[in-house]
Amino acid sequence: MFKFECLYQSKRSAARIGRIHTPHGVIDTPHFVPVATQGTLKAIDSMHASHLDMQLVFCNTYHLMLHPGAEVIAAAGGIHTFMGRSQPIITDSGGFQIFSLAYGGVTQELKSKGTKQQHGSVLKITEEGVLFRSYRDGSKVLLTPERSIEAQKMIGADIIIPLDELPPYHFDQYALHRSLERTHRWEARSLAAHRSDQRGQAIYGVIHGGIDPVLRSISAQYLTTLPFDGFAIGGSLGKDHAEMERMLTMLCPQLPMHMPRHLLGMGDVRSLDIGIPLGIDTFDSAYPTRCARHGTLLTSRGVVKITKGIYRTVHTAIDPECTCMVCVRHTAAYLHHLFKAYEPTAYTLASIHNIQYMLTLFSRYRTAIAEDRL
Repeated sequence: MFKFECLYQSKRSAARIGRIHTPHGVIDTPHFVPVATQGTLKAIDSMHASHLDMQLVFCNTYHLMLHPGAEVIAAAGGIHTFMGRSQPIITDSGGFQIFSLAYGGVTQELKSKGTKQQHGSVLKITEEGVLFRSYRDGSKVLLTPERSIEAQKMIGADIIIPLDELPPYHFDQYALHRSLERTHRWEARSLAAHRSDQRGQAIYGVIHGGIDPVLRSISAQYLTTLPFDGFAIGGSLGKDHAEMERMLTMLCPQLPMHMPRHLLGMGDVRSLDIGIPLGIDTFDSAYPTRCARHGTLLTSRGVVKITKGIYRTVHTAIDPECTCMVCVRHTAAYLHHLFKAYEPTAYTLASIHNIQYMLTLFSRYRTAIAEDRL
């Protein structure tokens, strides 16, 4: 049911064109993966989403476990039926929340150098798993590798992720090493739970080790001996693009060529320009929809801040080169008006445009690879 095939390898780099086959369809790679945390892209309903060629979307296991609950989704027939999507879906393990609920996010952790932790949500990390306090009702939630896999089975995504810990950038070396070793044990337990009841799903191992080249190599060497269906690169990717590029340049050649590779949480254009020539196949990011809600639009002419007064009387499309429904039907002046009037429709239209921009960008990447320009 799950298969990766490399259709073309660039003569200029390690960039490649491929196809990932899943029970719910094919994913052409390289491909951008929009984030649908709660089973929906923020501000975009399933009807509008169906007109966008999003061959894979990313949902969050931890949030879906808390609400509506994995059992509710299973009773609905699985996540595809529940959210009205017929194409492939990937879910994470809930491991990212070990970091995000403790530090607030990558930017906040980097700024505070790991000193400003948010207390109360992540109660304890042990060999068994992670004890959370639910942000919904205050109840305690124990997430173990087995429980994460059980939830992802009930949710029913095409590709699932083993439980892992995302340590912050400012972890000391001893703590990072301990975290990596525990993550490896969690991933092995997750894989065992998955293989006892596969249900046509694929599972990706997650390579960790921060920016330490030795730990990254140790992680790659160990996890590639296990029968995963593909590999994701997770954890801290560095404080800037230069650190990320050094780490990926070292790591990517250590990953199997015949398996798909996913870069977790990165979708800005600079990261794509680094990762695609190194052989990364898929990238997920909430950036396009998040910045859309703040009036930041991605265009072929650069980033547009649509709330600026200069767009009040611009009666042409946001991006003349874009063929999305927003650029075909609406002007920059209209979107400017919607944002200034605080109309919720503004978030929908801006998000649709930004997602289509990313999908079109990846189509151009695939063409550039095919023509050996990348």
